[in-house]
Amino acid sequence: MLRTSSGARRLPARIGLAIGSATTVLIALLTPAAAGQEQDEPTGAAQQAEQVEQTEQTEHPAGPMGHWAGSQIAKHEGRDGEVPDARAAQVTQTHGLDVSGWQKNVDWAAVVRNGAKFAYVKATEGTGFKNPYHTQQYNGSYDHGLIRGSYHFALPDRSSGAAQAQYFVKNGGGWSKDGKTLPGALDIEYNPYGNTCYGLSQSAMVQWIRDFSNEYHRLTTRYPTIYTSTNWWKTCTGNSSAFGNTNPLWLARYSSSVGELPNGWGFHTIWQYNDSGIFPGDQNWFNGAYDRLQALANG
Repeated sequence: MLRTSSGARRLPARIGLAIGSATTVLIALLTPAAAGQEQDEPTGAAQQAEQVEQTEQTEHPAGPMGHWAGSQIAKHEGRDGEVPDARAAQVTQTHGLDVSGWQKNVDWAAVVRNGAKFAYVKATEGTGFKNPYHTQQYNGSYDHGLIRGSYHFALPDRSSGAAQAQYFVKNGGGWSKDGKTLPGALDIEYNPYGNTCYGLSQSAMVQWIRDFSNEYHRLTTRYPTIYTSTNWWKTCTGNSSAFGNTNPLWLARYSSSVGELPNGWGFHTIWQYNDSGIFPGDQNWFNGAYDRLQALANG
C-alpha cells in the first residue's frame, strides 16, 4: 500500500488514476485485459465487464430476447446433412423468413429484394414478454408488401394454454381477413429454461396445446399454425394426431429434406430449413405457390 501526504492508505489501482503514466504501466501488468490499449482509452473494470457481457450475449443469448422459433432446435437436434440452396426453390415453393427481437430493426426493403414473400414475427412469450421490436417488424413487413403473421413462444409450465392465447392475441397475435395476415402461430419446442417437456406428461401437453388452439380459434375464428419439430412432438405429445385436421404445420428441420412429419399431418405448410441465410433470422419455404399463401392468409 502507498500513503498520501496526509498518511491515508490508497489502493494501487487508485494510484493509477491519480498519478499518471508510471502507475498506468503497473496497472497494465496487473490487468492483462488492458494491455495493448492506447493510453487515452478508458480501461476500467466497468468497460471490461460490458465487453464480456456483449460477447456472451452475442454467443449465448439468454432470456426471451434469445428465444426465437427454432432457437432450441439446433441445440438439441443439430443439422442432418446440407441444407437446401436458398435460391433453388421450385415454382411451387414460396420463400419467407421469421424474425424476433434478436434481429432488432429489420431492413425489409433488402428482404424483399432477396425474394421473400412472407414473414412470421415473434410477438410474445408466456404471459410476461412482448417483443419490443414487434411493431417495426410486423408493420414494416406489411408496408413492404409481405404477407405476415405473428407467433407466440409457448411456456406450458407457466400458465394455461388459454391464458397464453389471450395474451398473444392482445399483444400482436390477432388475425384479420385482409389478405396480408397469416394466422398466428404457436411455437412449441424444447424448453430453454429446463425440462424438455416443461414437466408435463404427454397427455397434459396435448391438452395444453388444445386449450391454446381452441382459445385462439374462439378469439380470431382461425386455428393457429403449429411450429414444432418431429422429434420434440414425438417426445412430448406421444406423437399425437389430434391437430392435423385443423392446424397448419410449420416444421423445423435443418436438413436437405423435410423428413418425417409428426403424426396427423399428411403434409407440411411451412418448412423452416435453416437458421441463417439470405434473410435475417430463420429461412423458410411455404409449401405452395404464392396464390396458396394468399389463400392461407384469407382463411
